[in-house]
Amino acid sequence: MNFATYRAQWAYNPLREVLAGMVGTFALIPEVIAFSYVAGVSPAVSLYASFVISVAIAITGGRPGMISGAAGSVALVAAALVHGHGVQYLLVATILAGLLQVVFGLLGLQAIMRFVSTEVRTGFVNALAILIFSAQVPQMLHVTWHTYALIALGLVIIYLVPRLTTIIPSPLICILVLTAIAMWHPMPIHTVSDLGALPTGLPQLVLPQVPFSLETLEIVFPYAVAMAAVGLLESLMTARLVNEETDTHGDPAMECTGLGISNVLVGLFGGIAGCGMVGQTVGNLRYGGQGRLSTFTAGAFLLILMVALHSYVGQVPMAALVAIMIMVSTSTFSWTSLRDLTRHPKLSSLVMLATVIVTVSTHDLALGVLVGVLLSGVFFAWKVTSLLHIEKQREGDTDLYTIRGQVFFASADLLYDQIDFQTTARRVVLRLEQAHFWDITSVDMLEKIIDKLRSHDIEVNVEGLHAKRHSIIQQQSSDDLLAI
Repeated sequence: MNFATYRAQWAYNPLREVLAGMVGTFALIPEVIAFSYVAGVSPAVSLYASFVISVAIAITGGRPGMISGAAGSVALVAAALVHGHGVQYLLVATILAGLLQVVFGLLGLQAIMRFVSTEVRTGFVNALAILIFSAQVPQMLHVTWHTYALIALGLVIIYLVPRLTTIIPSPLICILVLTAIAMWHPMPIHTVSDLGALPTGLPQLVLPQVPFSLETLEIVFPYAVAMAAVGLLESLMTARLVNEETDTHGDPAMECTGLGISNVLVGLFGGIAGCGMVGQTVGNLRYGGQGRLSTFTAGAFLLILMVALHSYVGQVPMAALVAIMIMVSTSTFSWTSLRDLTRHPKLSSLVMLATVIVTVSTHDLALGVLVGVLLSGVFFAWKVTSLLHIEKQREGDTDLYTIRGQVFFASADLLYDQIDFQTTARRVVLRLEQAHFWDITSVDMLEKIIDKLRSHDIEVNVEGLHAKRHSIIQQQSSDDLLAI
């Protein structure tokens, strides 16, 4: 990325960027605090982490307009480490996860996103929308009518104000209006302060208080690898969503290294590892945030709210935040995917549904995506096997087999099953001009077929070997096969 492009990403529509980033801050607070309980850490740990990540990745990241923070998928991985060994070991794992992400970026491992199909991405965003909405349900249970009234008023403001003006994002107006009403007329409702103790000071640079030994590394390394992988997966999925929404292209490698650098800093400032957050990013995009300034503002404003406006933030009604997150969930969900269930191929729809079901049932976005990718691979392999065609002809005392299509691990057995090893022919010809052998499994199967026929005293000839189409055969096959 050249300097001119980087500078333009900071200078893009400053006023709109700042306002969108401020909305992103309020969307961060409730989820970050909720995720802190998932991970078993105090709200301050997650809030400081979100501040550091947002500010750092705005500078070092490769996808402008994306909001990053302490996310639920990483919190789920970290929970077992915290419960088993404590927060100090979590800080070591966070630093190590960041270093691994830097290495992943330098090695170009972001290319794994090419294996995530459209139906998996659709299932990812749909599952996330469902999880975002379900996370608001506890705030709507066992409450008075005042809460429902404020949520309804908040939704009216969010959806109607844009018809009048778009200068100030309607979610920010929602927060200001509902907070003013709650302060002017006290009522039995939950506020942000009810979620947990909010930090009141600046984060401080700390070193994890653990023994720096091989035993410590053995404890934290598996968790660090999982946190690094999950964080990268969710960030790259979110980055691709931003690409599609803005018709621009980010730098995946830079995003990987930027996230790694950010998480190293998070660990040094006593926070939990984080990654891109789809819900908050969608809200940021919806209200005009597409540059680096909105990401920076989301983190910087979070620190301002924690330190300078601590008492006021605590009085923000949860109803206002619930209304915002309901809007985010409805705008995140791909409603056209419901119609596409009957229009798209059944296997594609099944992949999307499986991704949603696994993600929602486990609350693990990475696991849902992994299942979706595996199913996509299995179904793709199944489709490709149907493209293998084998024709047999008898000419005198010779059996001619014409093989067309793709031969690989999933179709090699089909080739084997079509060969008649009890034939009365004295010679077998395998014509490979229109076949493509892809892996060692297919080459081994070819050698097995030849050896089996020869064991029955049948002469075997292989025709049509070409350097480009059958290079794997020439690399892996025995001298006997190459001599044919």
